[in-house]
Amino acid sequence: MKIAFSKPTQDDAERQTLFTHFRSSGYTGLQLKYSQYEAYIDQPTSFLEAWGADARAIASGLITGGYLDDAGIADLRRVFKFAQVVGTERIIFCHSQPRQDLSRADIQGYARTLAHLAEEAQQHNTSLSLHHHYNQPVMYRQDFADFFAIAGEQSVKLTIDTAHLVKSGIDDIAAVIRDYHRVIDNIHLKDIAGGDFKLLGQGNIDFTKVFVALHEIGYTGWLCADEESGSNLMDAMQASAQFIHTLGI
Repeated sequence: MKIAFSKPTQDDAERQTLFTHFRSSGYTGLQLKYSQYEAYIDQPTSFLEAWGADARAIASGLITGGYLDDAGIADLRRVFKFAQVVGTERIIFCHSQPRQDLSRADIQGYARTLAHLAEEAQQHNTSLSLHHHYNQPVMYRQDFADFFAIAGEQSVKLTIDTAHLVKSGIDDIAAVIRDYHRVIDNIHLKDIAGGDFKLLGQGNIDFTKVFVALHEIGYTGWLCADEESGSNLMDAMQASAQFIHTLGI
């Protein structure tokens, strides 16, 4: 398994710190928030020139979000083009549509749309991974079943986020990993307590069970410490890497 890091940055100076210190903190790559690559979205060669030999690792995963209307799809296609040039392995999509009042048919319609978009992503030499999310269309246990009954296993993939599962009322993270192992291509490790995101190891999630399930399914993909606790960047990078290594990774 390869280890990545992801965290929002407040300004260019903090982004520079993230981009230049992730390797020394113990990570193979980054999964960037949209604001961290937005300035380069239509100028991917400028991104390559700015970050040189580390550019591909810095952009190994691109997180983006939006609606699946015409404007949202157009924006996602811009990310596909950027990803192809900079060598991104996967695009992690957070569907911004609120979960309230959605029907099963709505969720299955989104699955069809994302399956087609995932095929487009493959044509750009990258993959599209759905990030399930609290208060987004794939939130509850049944939503996963409804979505992948239509999307299947060959197109859109799945990013598991440990804290968003718990926040959505799904406590058995290991069961979701086992049930959807054929489509999982990315793991966001995030801790939570009292409804608030925490540094890894400082919340209530039992990550030992999570890693038992990952080993059972033979998972060899990315593990990303998705840090949204509000902690200091360098402290969070180092503490998250140390915690993951205590689990034998």
